[in-house]
Amino acid sequence: MDSAKTCVTKFKSFAILLFTPILMLPLVILIPDKFARCAYVIVIMAVYWCTDVIPVAVTSLLPVLLFPLLKVLDSKQVCIQYMKDTNMLFLGSLIVAVAVERWKLHKRVALRMLLFVGTKPSRLMLGFMFVTAFLSMWISNTAATAMMIPIVEAMLQQMIAANTAVEASLGTLELLDKNKTSELPGSQVVFEDPNVQEQEDEETKNMYKAMHLCVCYSASIGGTATLTGTGPNVVLLGQMQELFPDSKDVLNYASWFGFAFPNMVMMLVLAWLWLQCLYMRHNLKKTCICCGEKKRDTEKIAYKVLNEEYQKLGSLSYPECNVLFCFTLLVILWFSRDPGFMPGWLSFAWVEGNTVHITDATVAIFVAILLFIIPS
Repeated sequence: MDSAKTCVTKFKSFAILLFTPILMLPLVILIPDKFARCAYVIVIMAVYWCTDVIPVAVTSLLPVLLFPLLKVLDSKQVCIQYMKDTNMLFLGSLIVAVAVERWKLHKRVALRMLLFVGTKPSRLMLGFMFVTAFLSMWISNTAATAMMIPIVEAMLQQMIAANTAVEASLGTLELLDKNKTSELPGSQVVFEDPNVQEQEDEETKNMYKAMHLCVCYSASIGGTATLTGTGPNVVLLGQMQELFPDSKDVLNYASWFGFAFPNMVMMLVLAWLWLQCLYMRHNLKKTCICCGEKKRDTEKIAYKVLNEEYQKLGSLSYPECNVLFCFTLLVILWFSRDPGFMPGWLSFAWVEGNTVHITDATVAIFVAILLFIIPS
């Protein structure tokens, strides 16, 4: 009985959510004026508020989406009633980032990419850096670092434990067999040089430092690639709009990415080379704390740790698919709005003279609202 009531309630909410805008469409079609389109938005908001089909706070953001979409007001005129257009852009992208973190989609992407690049220390470091930078492009630098550091720590701990176990199995004491004669055990032993052990300990510390620093560096570098990757980028956009109001939206998501992404890749590679030179003595063939049998075992352990973490996530769930769809839609809409080298979808209906009705903030709020509509 309870399950039946739940199904009826969900269907009722979905019906109100879907059919309210459709039933009110004659108001917009029969009266093609701005006041009618404004009334259309107000009626929809009133119905949603009364029925609570989506959270009240989310309903209050509908004008940010619908007024520019219906050309009642442009995005900047609407957003200023809440906050600046750039702050609204940051809010929308932040909601999407929280959804990605809520369903651990970022962790799945990170582990999958690390398994792909392999477990050789130099490649593993490069993998950690590119994964962290990629995540930092869409979520905050702090969140990307906080998610990657435990993975790095767990992998390093297992690699060191494996290295110790391999040393024990190979024996720090080697029995020598001379002329194939039978001798008493321990009659001839060779102790490992203390200097060699100290050197290995030093290399282990250097690897710890390099692996942890590479995550921190790449999080900061990755945040520069997108307009919403880090706070200062959005502040720059706001200052551009205030100081140069006639710039005609020259700085948008696509134009920023066009010059910032290549710079991010270049800085990431330079940071990787610098860490290799500083902590791994720029010898890419010997970037592990061991060699031979020990090297193979530690690489296997690193792969095992990453694979175990990935298997814990299970198969791709329905909520993850929804978040992945919304995230992909957001990126596509951002890049195709006004790519610069060709007309974007913005120019089809939402540009009137010098007035640009839809900005990147409108797109961000659209996808953010969509996340509250699609069920998990």
